[in-house]
Amino acid sequence: MSKLRLIASTAFAALVAGIAGTAAAKTVVTMNTVQIFGTIDPAKISDYTDYMAAVNLYDGLITVDSNGNLLPELAESWTVSPDAKEVIFKLRGDAHFTDGSPVKASDVVYSFERLLKINQGPANLFADVLKPGSVTAVDAHTVKFTLAKAFAPFLSTVPAVFIVNADVVKKNAGIDDGQTYLATNAAGAGPYTLKAWDRGASMTIERDPKYYKGFGDGPIDEVRWIITNDEATVRSLAASGELTMSSQYQSPDTYKALKEMGRFNIVSSDTTIGFYLKLNTKVPPTDDIHIRKALAYATDYDTVRNVIVPGGPLNGPLPSGFADFYASDLQAPKFDMDAAKAEIAQSKYAGQEIPITLGYVAGTKFEEEISLLMQSNLEQLGFKVTQQSDPWNRITEISTKVDTTPAVSQIFFGPTYPSPDSMFFTQYHSKAAGTWASAEWLQNPGIDALIDKARETADAKQQADIYKELQHKIVDLQPDVFLQTQTVQHAMDKCLEGFHAVPMQSFDYKFTRYSWTCK
Repeated sequence: MSKLRLIASTAFAALVAGIAGTAAAKTVVTMNTVQIFGTIDPAKISDYTDYMAAVNLYDGLITVDSNGNLLPELAESWTVSPDAKEVIFKLRGDAHFTDGSPVKASDVVYSFERLLKINQGPANLFADVLKPGSVTAVDAHTVKFTLAKAFAPFLSTVPAVFIVNADVVKKNAGIDDGQTYLATNAAGAGPYTLKAWDRGASMTIERDPKYYKGFGDGPIDEVRWIITNDEATVRSLAASGELTMSSQYQSPDTYKALKEMGRFNIVSSDTTIGFYLKLNTKVPPTDDIHIRKALAYATDYDTVRNVIVPGGPLNGPLPSGFADFYASDLQAPKFDMDAAKAEIAQSKYAGQEIPITLGYVAGTKFEEEISLLMQSNLEQLGFKVTQQSDPWNRITEISTKVDTTPAVSQIFFGPTYPSPDSMFFTQYHSKAAGTWASAEWLQNPGIDALIDKARETADAKQQADIYKELQHKIVDLQPDVFLQTQTVQHAMDKCLEGFHAVPMQSFDYKFTRYSWTCK
C-alpha cells in the first residue's frame, strides 16, 4: 500500500471511529495494544503499556540499544568512582523539555526525590541503594549520585527512570506531589507529546518537531494506540487499512490472516522475556511444594509452545539470553502426568479433591486456551478448577495482596533494565513483593540473601556464580511453572521499519527508532 493510500484510509477510519485529529500530510502509525495504559506518571509506571507510552513522552539520563548497551540520552557522559558508590552524570547543554525550558540538574534531582517519596513503579529498584538526599546537583549540568551501598547493576537501572520538568510538576503539585496532574499530562523531554487519551479505548501521541535530538529520515509524526484484544477487531482494523502494526500478543490465526492481506510483514525476534505460571506460595493449594511441582509436571509445554503461542525453552527463572549468567545445566521441564500424581501423593492435600484457581488476562485468547489446557490436565489429577479471567488493571490490583492473588497467574515478565538483577529482584525479593511481577509471594530469606549478594558483587565471574546458584535454588522451590521465553511477533506494514527487540521493558517501541520507507 502506498503512503498516501495508508494516510487516506487511516484518516477515514479515524473519522468513523471518532478518533481526534486528522492524518492529512502526516505519517501516522496505528497500533493495537491488548491492555489499557494504567498510568503515564514516570514515578508509577510498571508494565509494558505504561513504559510504551513513557519512552515516547519522556527521556532518561541514559537509554539502551537492542544489544543491551547503555547509550547517552539527556546525559552526554558519566563517570563511576573506583568503589562504584559514586556516579556523576554530565547533562547535554542542548537538552530541553517540550515547553522549551532547559533540562537542568535540579530536574534530575527532583525526579529521583519524587520517585523515592511516592515509592511506586521503578522505586523498588533502588531500595537501600538511594535515599532522600542521595542525588545532588553539582552545578546546572552536573548530577552526582551517592549510593548507600555498592550496587553493581546501578547504571543499568538508570534508564528506567524518566526525568520530569520540575517547574511544571511543582506548579501542579497539589497535595500529592503532582500524581493527579501527571496521571493525565506529560511533562518530559521526550520526542512525542500527548495529544489524546481515552483510558479504555485509545491513546494518541504526536511528534515534537523541536525535539533536541532531532529525527532521522521518514519520521513517524503520530502514533495511535487502539486498545483491543479481540482478534476479529484487529483483523477488521487491518482490512480497513487503519492498522499499521499489531500488538505482540495476537493469535497465530490473526498473524496468518494479516500476512495473507499482502500489506504486512510478520517480524519476529527472540527475547529475554519469560512467560510464567506464577504460583502463589502462600495460599492453598500452591503453598505446598509438591503441588507446585505437580503443576509443573502437568503442563504440556510442547502444545503451549508449538500450537498455542510460539516461544522458546525456559528452564528456570532466567532466560538463556543472559548467556554469561545462565545456568546451562538446568534440566528442561517436562510434561509427565505420572510424575505429577506422585508429587500430589506426597502433598498435604493427598487423597482429597483439591480446589485451585487459574487466573489469566480476560479476552486474551491464547491465555484462555492455556488455562483450559491446564484445567483438562489438572481435573484428571483430582483438582477442582475455577477459571478466573480479569482485565489487566484488575490483575495489577489483586496482586498487591496475598489473599487476593490467585493460586496460578499467567504473567509475562522481562527485564526492566539490562541486568539479571532485574529478573530476580523484581520477581523474587521480599522487598519487591506485592506487585503483579511478584505474584509468587516467595519471600524466602535465603533467596533474598543471594540476590543481595549478587547486587553487591562487582566481580563479573563471582556474580555469575551467584546467579547460577540462585537459579538452581529457585527451580528447587518451584514458585513458577517456566512456560517459555517469548518470541515477539508483530504484523507490520511493509513501509514501516525499525522494530528490534530491546532487553528493557518496551524500549523497543520508542518510535524515534522507526521510519516510514515508502514515498
